[in-house]
Amino acid sequence: MSAESTARGGTPRGGLLSGWVRDVGLGFRFATTGGREGWTRTLLTAVGVGLGVALLLVAASVPAMLGARNDRGYDRDYSWFNDPPKVTASTVLYAEANTTFHDDDIRGLLLKADGDRPVLPPGVKAMPANGEMVVSPALKRLLDKPGSKLLRDRLDYRITGTIGDKGLVGPAELAYYAGSDKLVARGTGENAGTGNATRIPHFGHGTIKSEPLGGVLSLLVIIIFVVLLLPVAVFIGSAVRFGGERRDRRLAALRLVGADSRMTRRVAAGEAMFGSLLGLAVGAVLFLVTRQFADDVTLYDISVYPSDITPGAGLALLIALAVPAAAVAVTLLAMRGIAVEPLGVVRNATARRRRLWWRLLIPLAGVGLLAPLFGAIDNDSNVNAYQVAAGTVLLLVGLTALLPWVVESVVGRLRGGPVPWQLATRRIQLNSSASARMVSGVTAAVAGAIALQTLFTGVQSDFVTDSGKDPRRAQLVATTQVSTGAEAHRAEQAFAATPGVRAALGVVSSYAVPANASTKKSTADLPSVPVLVADCATLGELADTGRGCADGDVFFADDPYGYGDVDAVVRPGHAIDLNMPMEDHYTGTPHLWTVPAGAHRVASRISPDGNQEWGVLATPRALDVALLHSPDVKVLLRTDPHAPDAVEQARNTAVRLDPFGDIYQLQGTNEDRKFATIRRGLLVGAAATLALIGASLLVSMLEQLRERRKLLAVLVAFGTRRSVLGLSVLWQTALPVALGLVLAVIGGAGLGAALLKMVGAPLHFAWGSVATMSGIAAGVVLLVTLLSLPPLWRMMRPDGLRTE
Repeated sequence: MSAESTARGGTPRGGLLSGWVRDVGLGFRFATTGGREGWTRTLLTAVGVGLGVALLLVAASVPAMLGARNDRGYDRDYSWFNDPPKVTASTVLYAEANTTFHDDDIRGLLLKADGDRPVLPPGVKAMPANGEMVVSPALKRLLDKPGSKLLRDRLDYRITGTIGDKGLVGPAELAYYAGSDKLVARGTGENAGTGNATRIPHFGHGTIKSEPLGGVLSLLVIIIFVVLLLPVAVFIGSAVRFGGERRDRRLAALRLVGADSRMTRRVAAGEAMFGSLLGLAVGAVLFLVTRQFADDVTLYDISVYPSDITPGAGLALLIALAVPAAAVAVTLLAMRGIAVEPLGVVRNATARRRRLWWRLLIPLAGVGLLAPLFGAIDNDSNVNAYQVAAGTVLLLVGLTALLPWVVESVVGRLRGGPVPWQLATRRIQLNSSASARMVSGVTAAVAGAIALQTLFTGVQSDFVTDSGKDPRRAQLVATTQVSTGAEAHRAEQAFAATPGVRAALGVVSSYAVPANASTKKSTADLPSVPVLVADCATLGELADTGRGCADGDVFFADDPYGYGDVDAVVRPGHAIDLNMPMEDHYTGTPHLWTVPAGAHRVASRISPDGNQEWGVLATPRALDVALLHSPDVKVLLRTDPHAPDAVEQARNTAVRLDPFGDIYQLQGTNEDRKFATIRRGLLVGAAATLALIGASLLVSMLEQLRERRKLLAVLVAFGTRRSVLGLSVLWQTALPVALGLVLAVIGGAGLGAALLKMVGAPLHFAWGSVATMSGIAAGVVLLVTLLSLPPLWRMMRPDGLRTE
């Protein structure tokens, strides 16, 4: 197309619409012609846009990913809260057998079929027989590793198959189903308390609904999405402006042959649109290719199948329409600041200083949207997601709008210094917009991360609480049920003899009722007290026994919670009945034991597992554990910190003693499950965003170096050392980054303060996290600069002076 087809008034012949089509088509041709130089420019734009589009498509797939994981979890759910079903050919008994190996949680279920047509868990083709198990592929790989002997000893079943994808929430999940003939259905009525398994008629109930997040957690989720996705949008906006200087020179040549300014803008819009459309294609290909490797990637215990990563149709369509539209809008906005004339582009002349007032209006508008929410968000309130997201976006976008003004104001005042410094500062002074654009995404990401960390720190006291447990006094707690005192003694000895266990503090416990309980017609309101048997060292962890404890002593302690009455049952010198009735009427024969007259009252003490025991506290010589009815054994374990497998050895001992028992590590804090899930999601998203920022910075730096190739070749031809040019590139990147990080700290702290004000939390800044975020960003920029040095050396060759 020639400029002669343009009418005097700037409207192409054939009408306004056809003129737009012709001019945009000419922009498409410019994007695909021009030899290697033109294609390099277009491909850089496509790669930059494609990286952002790929991450946007992943973000658009998050609802589908979470939905697929939840659906598979519901389909295999075995919880049963109704009356026990009747025994049929399809009913199944189950008992949980979860375990942990080196901080990896393993989901386990023991199964026993009632008939010949048992219901099967999803992903399982046949019911495992006694001594057999089917495992997830990830667990099979773990069992096959050389360092997993202790786990193989613990899961001492023969592997007969693997669990299919439908039975796992993710490809990295560690899970197994094992067959066991030791399962006995839990009893009802007089047999209540017996048995170890639950009977179910089917798996998957479909009635479980996710609990609402609440106002504070919803706010966290909204801010996370804004913080993670906004840098992507900023970078896409920067990528469509790659090669801007060369494009403007081509447009000046177009003006020379008769095109007007409106036509040049339409041509530029077409060129940007083509690059963005090609970027959409590149992003879609990257998305489709990388998601095939999803099952090989596990981030913070989260894994998904490739089929789960499917963006919603509406979100995918929005991305497909928004990216080209944004590319055109950014290009037209950028061209308002330059004058493309027939004899050249007015760009390098002294520009008017940037105005500050309108840049301040953007974050102020964000504060105006967030201010009505100050003090209005708590766990019971609903959050206006659009208002919160809009206010946060305006605040972060305001920082990116302020960055060019800050860079221009600071660098414009720099004078003198070493040669690399002067080269860097002069280059930024000539075109500060390009330098600011390159680090604007970093500024937005770091500011958002600081605000998020501030919010997490401010609200974590509501979701991370003191558990009351003391892992310094004991590290593990094991519980098991025994039928005789001899079994209880053997259990304590087994734990004490476990490699890596320094001490095993065993407590055998049951319940007692008044001595006349067998004469009562109804025992529904009969008072009862716990009866615990342990040595003096263990009793010293449970109560303040003083220094006078000796084997043969008996103590009794009041209920610290105020629910039980020890005096209603226990009277020194009188008998109590150790046969605790399970129902509202007495069964069996009394097991009378006389409380020694020398028993005295002691104060209960918080044990290492956070509980406060009460009732009768007896030493083994005073009370034979064989007299206790259906006793339980709890063992507090102190492990050797220098024995790396002490915890795993203890877990193996617990499984050998009782496959249905429980053993767990003591932790000083309890973290809300939903809060922990959101934190893990943030870490996963932050890792992806950080990778995009690094890749985008590298592409941006390569584009800037390509634009300056001829200038670099000239400097080398005149004798400039390569080390000088390398340092100048480093300073040219470091200066805007340093200014951007300062702005990010200020803006992130301000946004964090606003978020804390919204949830009514006290103002507190985690400066250690601020330093960490800034250090990570600076490290990414330094790494990108080092990766750009090899292309820089190649661009300094004399053939860079060649002109086509």
